[in-house]
Amino acid sequence: MLTLASRLRALDDATLRRTLSVRNVSAVGIRDFFDLAEALLDPDAIQRVLARLDRATLSVLAVAGDLAADDGDALPEDADAAPVDTAPTLARLAERLQALSGSPVTLTEVGSRAAELDALMLARLSGDRFSPYDPVTAQLRTWPDLGLPTALDLVSVPAPAALAGVTTTDRFTERLAAERAFGAVSSIAELVTELAREPARELSRGGLGLPDTKRLAAVMGVELETVPSFVATAARAELIAHSDGYWNETEAGEAWLLEGTARRWATLAAAWHAALPADVRGILAQRPGVSWGNVLRGFVAWLYPAGGQWMDDRVTEFAQDAELIGITAHQTTSPAGAQVLSGDLEAAIDTMTASLPATGGAVYLQNDLSIVSPGPLAPSIDTRLRGLADVESRELALSYRITANSVNRALAAGETAESLLEFLRTVSLTGIPQPVDYLIRESAARYGRVRVGAARPDEAPFMSYVVSDDTALLGTIAVDQTLAPLGLVPAGETRLTSRFASDVVFWALSDARYPVAAEDGTHEIVHLRRHQLARVVPLEIADPTIALVEKLRAADGGEGQAADAWLARQLDAAIKAKQTVVVSIAMPGGVVVDYLLEPASVGGGRFRARDRRADIERTLPLSSIISITPAP
Repeated sequence: MLTLASRLRALDDATLRRTLSVRNVSAVGIRDFFDLAEALLDPDAIQRVLARLDRATLSVLAVAGDLAADDGDALPEDADAAPVDTAPTLARLAERLQALSGSPVTLTEVGSRAAELDALMLARLSGDRFSPYDPVTAQLRTWPDLGLPTALDLVSVPAPAALAGVTTTDRFTERLAAERAFGAVSSIAELVTELAREPARELSRGGLGLPDTKRLAAVMGVELETVPSFVATAARAELIAHSDGYWNETEAGEAWLLEGTARRWATLAAAWHAALPADVRGILAQRPGVSWGNVLRGFVAWLYPAGGQWMDDRVTEFAQDAELIGITAHQTTSPAGAQVLSGDLEAAIDTMTASLPATGGAVYLQNDLSIVSPGPLAPSIDTRLRGLADVESRELALSYRITANSVNRALAAGETAESLLEFLRTVSLTGIPQPVDYLIRESAARYGRVRVGAARPDEAPFMSYVVSDDTALLGTIAVDQTLAPLGLVPAGETRLTSRFASDVVFWALSDARYPVAAEDGTHEIVHLRRHQLARVVPLEIADPTIALVEKLRAADGGEGQAADAWLARQLDAAIKAKQTVVVSIAMPGGVVVDYLLEPASVGGGRFRARDRRADIERTLPLSSIISITPAP
């Protein structure tokens, strides 16, 4: 332990923090570098990090420990690793690994894995010599009792049968994957659009409330229990974000809605691939076209022999999401999914484009003010139609309905009667029916008869006003019970005031289907966005390792104090165990005297003990101690 404590103490702060982070060290109970070394060499802590190592790295660690034992590298009582000048060399370790496995093992590969183990503080790599710490080797030797492989098994047991490739994917799997991809893209597009219209509240304990979940499930056309998976998928691609307690559309989500279906899918697939844990991604990158069934799980269990449920859960989580977005179908990688796993996203887009249903740009306008699409529409056209009309059916063939309120919504977003009619002329296969033309022109003519703006400073505490030259309409607004919460107060024949902000008043009047427009201080019409776009803000989590490193440095008083602390630790252990020890003391003149002592107490830089040979009590300075060894 002294070796590791000294090594930790010599690290620079950045390296020390990185070590604490990768080993996931808790600051509880750690007062100095000796406590830290003890925590790192605790059997449970060692087992946790071994569970995250692959088979080849574990083989290097286990075989190195066996080599040290075979060579008879006895450790001093106060050391926790073989002396670096007698530890096995990397060349000898590579030779032994090759002999045990029966396959080539390069010195470069062994050196790379030894460096990784050295950084994890499981072993010491000095030059070309490598030696695991004793507690690590001891933990590996308990593995057979835990049902885990021995050092020989780690090296010699071959990988299970090769993972099933997807070189000849059947058409059913390809079509099913494309169908799932199209369904996921469509559902998430509905999710993003709906959250732009009305954000969903995140509960304090996490997750969406039942009312919002039901609303989103209905809009997306999916089962209630799948909504969280779609929300997580959209959030992972940063199409939506959690802000001020609500899930809302992001700027990236707004732009995503205008992209083609294959590009939309690629965004989801790329985000899924980027979120894969490095270890899982590494497995799949080597074999991108695989079955995700029991064969893959068997291979993962072989590759991470101590991974257990932890690794299986990781594979399960991302396998479920892969099925959701069409990376896989029935646990078999689709052709486009295999290309995503191999890192060729553009090829995946081309493959998926060939499998997805074609999008069109034409619709049927009907006299009953409905709009029917004969098939999937291009996203840019679908998005603009949603701004003009309300969606009635979200099946493969969409249907919309134009209403006075939906036209008013489009006008509030910056459209004009002419821009709306021109757009409909370009997409309609049936021209523009007279009822549609009349509704749009009439709504445009009425738009702005009621205007909302920010109140003047002299009107405080009122924050907004409502004005209209139509006194009858303004009177109706004043007595409308649905608007009572606004607390509208007459401020003249054509003016009402409210204590609420102008945007709140505007959207309340818009929801009540009044022909309302927002205006600025110069009485020019401005276009409001109902909900601000959410921003994806990286979570700022305080790094606990910073405080721990500061605490360790503050407790460290230099080489002399560290040595005294180590000796005090050894004496404390002897006192607790009521153990007799041989203490070597440096006397004046350079003479070294060995005392057989039973330590009684330590403090103030001195220790008190009973001399078993002379049967007297001695008090000696810690600074005079050369070594402490257990009595034979």
